[in-house]
Amino acid sequence: MTRVVVAMSGGVDSSVAAALMKQQGHEVIGVTMTLAPNEESSAHKGRGCCSVWDVTDAEKVAWKLDIPHYTFNLRDAFEKHVISDFISEYEKGRTPNPCRRCNQHIKFDHFLERAEALDAEAVVTGHYARIEKHPTADRYRLLRGHDFAKDQSYVLASLTQSQLSRIWMPLGQFSKPDIRRMAEELELGVAKKKESMDLCFIPDGDTAGFLNERMQTLKPGPILDANGEKLGEHQGLGAFTIGQRKGLGIATGKPRYVLELKVAQNTLVVGSMEDLERDGIKVDELNWIDPEFAEGISDPGGRKASIQYRSTHRGAPGRVEGKATDEMVTVRFDQKEAALSPGQAAVFYIEDEVVGGGTISSSF
Repeated sequence: MTRVVVAMSGGVDSSVAAALMKQQGHEVIGVTMTLAPNEESSAHKGRGCCSVWDVTDAEKVAWKLDIPHYTFNLRDAFEKHVISDFISEYEKGRTPNPCRRCNQHIKFDHFLERAEALDAEAVVTGHYARIEKHPTADRYRLLRGHDFAKDQSYVLASLTQSQLSRIWMPLGQFSKPDIRRMAEELELGVAKKKESMDLCFIPDGDTAGFLNERMQTLKPGPILDANGEKLGEHQGLGAFTIGQRKGLGIATGKPRYVLELKVAQNTLVVGSMEDLERDGIKVDELNWIDPEFAEGISDPGGRKASIQYRSTHRGAPGRVEGKATDEMVTVRFDQKEAALSPGQAAVFYIEDEVVGGGTISSSF
């Protein structure tokens, strides 16, 4: 019997993950992280995650499964690594992915430390992804979940081999309807709980309003087209991201998309879909899960891969070029791609396997 700690968010996925571990005979400890900077999230029950409501739901599931449950206060670490980073990235004209940062610095860093303090051999999560020991090499593989629509491997690409060796993701082989059905069969109170679609620290979904309150650099500035002609005025660059079409506050008779945020000039540049297309990207903050792939990018023409560059994207064919020891690599797409936002993750796949990834620094 293995002692495992299950990260219980109060949702159906992590609840079923805990139940599966109990059914398999493991010694299960449920742990919930409190992350929200204040209790305002309780006013929006079901909108975010990790609120006081979610802690209560997790406690009820733990009681139902007859397992111990603890709550860890990680608000300070969350403020430092996720919220502050979120604001800082927007101030630089970049589009951050806070769920990725949370996985990187909270769920699979601080959380693993807490698990070790409980003498647990593994941390179990409700992510829709798969972790497998490589059949021949001395390493672990990170794979897409079988439910492609729910796959979360994209936001897990910063995991290290040390972390992968201590994490279990039992839901990767199931679909969301499977998990709902299991929860109902187990009579878990969260079986029909709605998905957490919003950022947990912005439970009302008003990202622009949150940034307006927290950013110190927001001020009105010009909106220009690709030729430098003024089309209007924005109220602060924090409300925009590359590829955005709605909410620009201009009427030109044809679709306009955000092409660039010039922070130094406080200028928003917009244009057509054709103007938005790029040949490739520069990627930094690199993490290599497959060292063989990393070594191969220095070959002539680099290494071919499928590159996913946002959470709702499903990958575009291209080549990764550079050296495994470089701080930045170049990705060249087979065909032009659009809405390549600095600050977002770029994850490299070979079929279903995550071989590496990083952060989009720029596009060209």
